[in-house]
Amino acid sequence: MTSVTFDDAGGLGPLVARLARAGQRLRQADRARPWALDTAVVVLVFALFCVPDLLRATGAVTGGDGPHRLRLALTDLPLPATLALQAGLVLPLLWRRRRPLATFGVITAVFLLQWSLDAGLRADIALFIALYSLALHGRLRQLPWACAVMAGAMTVVALRVAHAVSVWDALFFLLSTATAALALGLTVRIRRAQLAVLRERAARLEIERDQRGRLAVATERARVAREMHDIVGHNLSVIITLADAGRYATDLAPDRGKEALRLIGDTGRQALGELRRVLGVLRETSDTSPAGPALSPQPGLADIDALCAGVRAAGLEVVYRTAGDVDALDSGVQLTVYRIAQEALTNTLKHAGPDTRVHLAVLVQDASLTIRVRDSGPALLPGPPGEEGHGLVGLRERAALYGGTVSAGPVPGGGWSVQATLDLTPQGGAR
Repeated sequence: MTSVTFDDAGGLGPLVARLARAGQRLRQADRARPWALDTAVVVLVFALFCVPDLLRATGAVTGGDGPHRLRLALTDLPLPATLALQAGLVLPLLWRRRRPLATFGVITAVFLLQWSLDAGLRADIALFIALYSLALHGRLRQLPWACAVMAGAMTVVALRVAHAVSVWDALFFLLSTATAALALGLTVRIRRAQLAVLRERAARLEIERDQRGRLAVATERARVAREMHDIVGHNLSVIITLADAGRYATDLAPDRGKEALRLIGDTGRQALGELRRVLGVLRETSDTSPAGPALSPQPGLADIDALCAGVRAAGLEVVYRTAGDVDALDSGVQLTVYRIAQEALTNTLKHAGPDTRVHLAVLVQDASLTIRVRDSGPALLPGPPGEEGHGLVGLRERAALYGGTVSAGPVPGGGWSVQATLDLTPQGGAR
C-alpha cells in the first residue's frame, strides 16, 4: 500500500507558484486593459456555444443537439434570427463588470424572448455568466430580485420542455446550475474583500511602522540634543571663564595663567570624550573602522564631585552634600540628577559671576528625590524676560521622565534657586 507524504505533496509547490504568477500577470493586464478580458470572454462564449448552433442553422451539421424528443420539441430558427438572438445574449457580456444589473436584465429579456419562440440555443449559458457577474460586481441588495427573476426564467424553460423532460428534473438541473453560478460569484467576491482588507491592514501596519520609526528617531534626536546641550554648554562655560581668568592672570601671576591653561585643556578633553561617547551611538554598526568610539559609562552621582571641582576651578565656591541612600539609585536616575546639577551649575557660572557661593544638595527620602541648587549671585533670569532658556526646558523634560517637577527663580535675600523633585516609585505601582 502506497502512502502519500508531505514531501510528495510538496511537488505541487512549483505548480501553485506558477499559477499564482500567471494569475497576478492576468490581473495586471486586466487593470491595464479592462476591455481585453471582457472581449476575450465574449469571443470564447461565441466560439464554444454560438458556432455549433450557426453550423446547424446553415445545415453544415445535423443532429447531436440533445435527445431526439427534445430536438423535436424545439423550433429551428433561420440563420438571421439565430444570429440576432445570439448577439442579444452574448454581446451584453462586454458590460458585465461595469453594468452587471443592466447586463443581466438585457440577457434575461432576450432569453425569455428566445424561449417564447420555442427555440433553444447553447448561448443561453450567457444568462448564468450574467448572474455570476451580478453576484461578483453588483450590489448585494439586487441579488434577491435577480434570483427571483432567474427562478422565473428557469421555470419557463422547464415548462417549455415538459413534454420531453420531466419538469422537476429540468428545474433541478437549471436551478442547480444557477445556484452554482451565484455561489461562485459570492465566493470570489468574499475572497476579494478579504484580500482587500488584508492589503489595507498591511498598508496601515506599514504606515504605523514608519510612524513609530520616525517617532523613535525624533525621540533619539531630542535625547542627543539634550546631552549635547548639557555637555557643550557646561564645558564651554567653564572654558570661557577659565580663559578670561587666565588672560588677566598672565601678567600678574604667570603660574595662575599656566594653571588656567591646563584646566582649559583638561576640560576640553573631558568635553571631547563625552561628545565622542554621545555621537558614537549615531554611527552605523557596520562601520568598517577597526577602532570604534571610546565608550564609557554615563555619568552618575560619583561624577558630581569632579563636576564641582571643575566649577570651583572656574572661580565659584561650591558646597556639595547628599542625604539618604543615594548609592541605591539606578543609573537612569543618577544620570538625570547629574545633568540637572550640571545645567544648574552652568547657569550659575554664566549669570552669577565670580566669587559666588553655590550650595548643591541631593536628598533621597522615601520614594522621592530632591535636587537643590542655590547660589548667592544676583537674582537674574537666565535669558530674556518672560522666556525660558533651552536648559530649563531640558531640565523639565528630564524630570518629567520620572514624574518630577522643576522650579526655578530668585530667592529672598538675593541669589537664584533651582529645585527638582523626582518620583522614585517603581513603574506599575508595586507594593
